[in-house]
Amino acid sequence: MHTLNSPTRVIPAALYQRERWRNGLGWTREILRLPEQGDWQLRLSIAEIEQDAAFSAFPGVERELVLLQGEGLRLRFADGRCETLLPPYQRLRFAGEEDIVGELVDGVTQDFNLMWRRDALQAELLHRPLVGNMLFFTEPQAAWAIHLLAGQAVFEGGVLPALSAGDTAWLGAGERQRYTLSGGGELLAIRLMPVV
Repeated sequence: MHTLNSPTRVIPAALYQRERWRNGLGWTREILRLPEQGDWQLRLSIAEIEQDAAFSAFPGVERELVLLQGEGLRLRFADGRCETLLPPYQRLRFAGEEDIVGELVDGVTQDFNLMWRRDALQAELLHRPLVGNMLFFTEPQAAWAIHLLAGQAVFEGGVLPALSAGDTAWLGAGERQRYTLSGGGELLAIRLMPVV
């Protein structure tokens, strides 16, 4: 079974697994890891950054970081680049190999962290308002992860449990299927496909 065929489900925020960063300098709440055993190809998590700290290195991995809470996060790269993520929901994509130090602009931040192995998957992250209905289509080669930033949302027909702010839905790849999500708020929608 391909990684993206993992069963469709809702992952409530209360079930996210809290663990130490690989380098021990911060905490992460892991939302989803695929496959669940062994080396992952996809990982969604929320980093809790409480102090200025070096980021863990993830060779072979692409990353996209979205500021969820806090006044901002400054990323200093070894090559001299500096990028600052500011509220609301500013984001940055970068390579997991890069040597980066995160500096807090003014106090603790929480940051949504999308990571995927570039030799296995392609990922596109969209930030969208949820007003009324949104349609998501899964296919044999396409899965979606939907993280509700704010508000409430329900899937038409009760095919999955309702989403509250902070929850995540995983719509696994497989037979072409349409999901209708309705409600009000904001979300991150991540479309995932295998590298061909």
